[in-house]
Amino acid sequence: MEVIRNFSDQELVDNLKGGKRMDETIKAIYRSHFEGLSWYIMNNSGSQQDAEDVFQEVVVNFIDLVKKDKFRGESTIKTFLFSLNRHTWLNELKRRGRAVAREEKFAKGTYGEQEKDRITPDGHQAIADREGKAAILKLVAALGDTCKKILLLFYYENMSMKEILDATDYDNEQVVRNKKYKCLKQLEQMILEKPSLKDTLKNLLHE
Repeated sequence: MEVIRNFSDQELVDNLKGGKRMDETIKAIYRSHFEGLSWYIMNNSGSQQDAEDVFQEVVVNFIDLVKKDKFRGESTIKTFLFSLNRHTWLNELKRRGRAVAREEKFAKGTYGEQEKDRITPDGHQAIADREGKAAILKLVAALGDTCKKILLLFYYENMSMKEILDATDYDNEQVVRNKKYKCLKQLEQMILEKPSLKDTLKNLLHE
């Protein structure tokens, strides 16, 4: 018969940091917090499977944060996990919403997302349009890994500056925004220098 052990928050943290009694520790986290976290997701447009998937991601992220000493115990584990759970699920809902919106816009042959720092049509319309995707991807790849990652996350994954910041090593959102702008300018210049590509895309670009 399995002995069910309850751990205090400090014991859980100590176990995770030291890699001790991991199986028991993770089971204790699941036993104490899964029901509450899954209830939040299932009452916010999620399914049981969504709840299980997000919980696994939350636990993995929590363990990683503890090992990196980024969980300082300023809140309870319950509160911290709820915050991670909520943030993870809201991001997933945004991602799904953007994917649906993107498909609807593609079906109409347009890509209507607007952003204040969006620059000239040669850059954003070419990136957004399905018919120019293959050609543009070749140019994006030529810009280097950093530009490729930022532009694909922004235009194809529709990620926000905050989400891109979390996925990169930059210091703040403004740095990411500035880098994206420079990458786009380089991409536009490359398009202008390739007449054949420009001819291919001319009927896709706004005047």
